[in-house]
Amino acid sequence: MPKASALAKRSSTARAAGAKKAKVGKHDEHFYTIGDLSREFGVTLRTLRFYEDRGLIKPKRSGLTRLYNETARARVQEVINATRLGFTLTEILDLMGKDSGGKPKALKLTKTQITQQLTQLEHQKAEIDKAISRLKSMQRTA
Repeated sequence: MPKASALAKRSSTARAAGAKKAKVGKHDEHFYTIGDLSREFGVTLRTLRFYEDRGLIKPKRSGLTRLYNETARARVQEVINATRLGFTLTEILDLMGKDSGGKPKALKLTKTQITQQLTQLEHQKAEIDKAISRLKSMQRTA
């Protein structure tokens, strides 16, 4: 496991801003901190910790510091993409499985799953449109 002091060296320009280089055996491996991924993907630190608690992501640890390699970063991106498509974390866990630290499984959806998700999102949109209409009506009479 790399030491945090080795990670504090210079930023790598080879990958996304904020990636750190650490010597791991004979290879240079890029690591991202939880803050790096939070900024990159526009989510809170708490969100990433919650994903970890649910078993969706599994960062390496150096003391209390969470370290995300390229594989873990890709997994975070897949989870966030799936949540932005409207899938719940339970559904994502079913689709992708728990993070075993191996190569991330890409979110592959069947035509049926896509159709079901579209139907659900269209229903939610209709409900939101109704609520907006009611609020606008109330605003005019207030």
